[in-house]
Amino acid sequence: MREILQPEMNVGTAGHVDHGKSTLVQALTGVWPERHSEELRRGITIKLGYANADLRKCPSCDEPKCYTTSKKCPIDGSETILLRKISLVDCPGHDTLMATMLAGSTLMDAALFIIASNEPVPQPQTREHLMALKIMGVKQIIVVQTKIELVSEEEAIRNYEQILRFLEANLDEIPPIIPVSALHGVNIDFLIREMVRRFAPPQRDPTKTPKMYVARSFDVNRPGTRPEKLVGGVLGGTIIQGRFRLGDEIEIRPGAYRGGKFIPLTTKIVSLKSEDTPLEEAYPGGLIGVGTLLDPALTKADNMVGSVVGLPNELPPVWSELDIEAKFFDKIVGMKEEIPVTKPKSGDFIQLNVGTATVPAVLKEMSHDLMRLLVRIPAVAELDQRVAISARIGNRWRLIGFGHVKGGVEYRY
Repeated sequence: MREILQPEMNVGTAGHVDHGKSTLVQALTGVWPERHSEELRRGITIKLGYANADLRKCPSCDEPKCYTTSKKCPIDGSETILLRKISLVDCPGHDTLMATMLAGSTLMDAALFIIASNEPVPQPQTREHLMALKIMGVKQIIVVQTKIELVSEEEAIRNYEQILRFLEANLDEIPPIIPVSALHGVNIDFLIREMVRRFAPPQRDPTKTPKMYVARSFDVNRPGTRPEKLVGGVLGGTIIQGRFRLGDEIEIRPGAYRGGKFIPLTTKIVSLKSEDTPLEEAYPGGLIGVGTLLDPALTKADNMVGSVVGLPNELPPVWSELDIEAKFFDKIVGMKEEIPVTKPKSGDFIQLNVGTATVPAVLKEMSHDLMRLLVRIPAVAELDQRVAISARIGNRWRLIGFGHVKGGVEYRY
């Protein structure tokens, strides 16, 4: 049997702030996904976190105790069988970081929707994150009722019933609800079993022109590294279609901002990695690190987030103006009190999420629900690509609808 080197799919976490998303990722992977110093100081996820997990089964134990993420069974020490390899994408739950969550949702093939048992249901970002999953087309969902160690059995049951009513009001098909204590490892085996049963990797076409969304970018050189030992910048993200190989020449759009305009970048792939596993080629499924010959000053501190990578002259159009066929919600769901959505008017500032890019824009005109938008940052998008639409409500960007790209004015390099 061929060794599986790369995850087959991305599974995201979604849910309100401090409901236990990162703790659940750690319970499944052994890795704490919050790595940024500010995340560690504040105790919340700020950037997209990531960690790989192997979903395994012990051949000698009974269900569901046989399900684990360990190579050796924690019960009897047997070698376990690898069933599926996944990447977990840990999204922030704070309302000020909704744009980051929307960027993460574009990478998800499935989602663990996290709802804590020690708070009333729904919380504002519980509603908003579920709406984000719906508009981004994430249909494979398992609901995880977390923090059951903090409540009594009666309180957990009442909370479960609240979750069920919330899901019945918002989804056509009710996903399973798994109560867990990630802190103590309770019911993690049940959760892994349901992930194996219900999460299936999408059908991929490896013959398509390769395309990758950049979700993180890095300068991996340590301070004080001598010039002759510097290595090029690293792009982290998910391949949406096709496959990339070592040595491929690639193009990155919209590119770097120089001399008052954006310039597309071209470079060469010098390394491919899934976490610490080197790859000869990478394909859709999981989070991939792409080592390049780019000046690391271009990629440091997530400077390239929102970019799209492909083969030279094979990327989607880059737009300076976008025509979006929009569908607006009836109510804004990300606030404590739901208020009606007011459609934007000419001159209003709005925010688009296009792939992993957060794109500020100004509404030039709207006819019925077709919007012509002047974007402040060139947007890379296919025709009919789905985008999320947010408006400034008070001092926060709030999700108010979604739309599809219908054309526009291409950016002149």
